[in-house]
Amino acid sequence: MVRVFGDTTSGLTLEQAKELGIEYIPQLVIFGEDTYRDDTEIDSATFVRKLKESVDLPKTAAPPPSLYTPIYQDMTEKGDCGIIICPSAQMSGTVRSAETALEDFPNLDVRIIDTKQIGGNQAVLLKYAKQWADEGRTLDEIEALVNEKNAHGRIYAVLDTLEFLYKGGRIGGASKLLGDILQIKPILTLVDGKVESFEKQRTKKRALARIIELVESECKDYKNGDITFGTTADNPDIPFLKQEFKSRFGVEDIPLFNLPPAIMVHAGPATIIVSFFTN
Repeated sequence: MVRVFGDTTSGLTLEQAKELGIEYIPQLVIFGEDTYRDDTEIDSATFVRKLKESVDLPKTAAPPPSLYTPIYQDMTEKGDCGIIICPSAQMSGTVRSAETALEDFPNLDVRIIDTKQIGGNQAVLLKYAKQWADEGRTLDEIEALVNEKNAHGRIYAVLDTLEFLYKGGRIGGASKLLGDILQIKPILTLVDGKVESFEKQRTKKRALARIIELVESECKDYKNGDITFGTTADNPDIPFLKQEFKSRFGVEDIPLFNLPPAIMVHAGPATIIVSFFTN
């Protein structure tokens, strides 16, 4: 049996993962001396509330190898194999943890995929991997199909504020001050798994319009591009985006995935991620 594993950086909730039949690993959120699993011990809404109350910026940590060990043991006993679809190794230690735990199971066939992505595209890859497993495809076939689709993934994110980049040490105080005065809204993207600045816009409206332009230019087959949004459920900009994608591209019911704490720590809870596949 081919088993499919993901983690909370995909934006799937624990309930969604269970419904899909995907086995799930948490990331860890650290507020001071307290550490929480973000699948069962803290959700995004609670995280945002605690973030507002906290004087210091919280930290996140990848799941330790010990969380994978019982999974690998169970797979060994049942004769199963599996695929683990992970966030970019440039941003998370999840890949390394999965690999470290696997060293104790030399005869176990597990494919650990560094997607070099994060968020909605991971969720899409997990759904496809589970679908292909249910269809009876081999582990080799599933791995090849995941890698092929993953190669066409694109991600753009609009930050509402530079505050969290500043607190996380990613930009200096002068850059933050200038950004606040000019109301700069950065657009970020991923390049070979690393977060890079794509460009800056003067308002949130311009930044969102620019992302729509990017999707239009890069995703020619809109209805099969597996477009997703990632943000908090109450983000006021989502209705506008959904309407724009519906009226301009004919794409309805775009999935909205949870913005996980691991992203909110560095980008802020009002961040919007638009993910899609170019082919």
